[in-house]
Amino acid sequence: MADAETGYVNYCEILGVGEDPKPGEVRKVYRRKMKALVGEIARVEITQERRAHYLLEMAKLNAALCVLRDTAAREQYWNERKGLIALEEQWRQADGAGSDEADGLRRKFDARVRDFLSKYVEELMLDAGNDKECVDASHWDTAHERHAFRILRHYRHGLYQEILERLPYAGVTRPSIDWDERSRLAASILAERG
Repeated sequence: MADAETGYVNYCEILGVGEDPKPGEVRKVYRRKMKALVGEIARVEITQERRAHYLLEMAKLNAALCVLRDTAAREQYWNERKGLIALEEQWRQADGAGSDEADGLRRKFDARVRDFLSKYVEELMLDAGNDKECVDASHWDTAHERHAFRILRHYRHGLYQEILERLPYAGVTRPSIDWDERSRLAASILAERG
């Protein structure tokens, strides 16, 4: 079974600090990691794939700074994250016991996991790009934000899929797509029309 925390973004892990870091420690580690990342970006040839990778890494570091440097925001984030992990486990147990409440827990979980990922992945990462401290360290600008929007949506969707793949219901299966077959089918349809 996959780790029960997989998919629930962990900003302490991203920044490499403990679960209760001091704001000064958060800022120090953030500046060091961002400086290293910006330096790495300056040394490599930027391809579309690398740009997506670097924008995602910058956005994750920016969001980690914003949520972890503020004690109230950090506590809210941890409480929501822990509550969601506990709800997943509660649903898993109810489903395993064949309980009638399993479907209600599934619905509640699905709504909460979508909200959590939207709030702490997509929205927080985009908002962090407008934070003065983040802008100064990462040189984040409107061009970054424009490109990051699609990348963050894809990242959020990937995390959601990681979570869904370990959950106790059969409605989620990995797609099995034969792209060569699809390509041949599309070519034959276009040939018939053309």
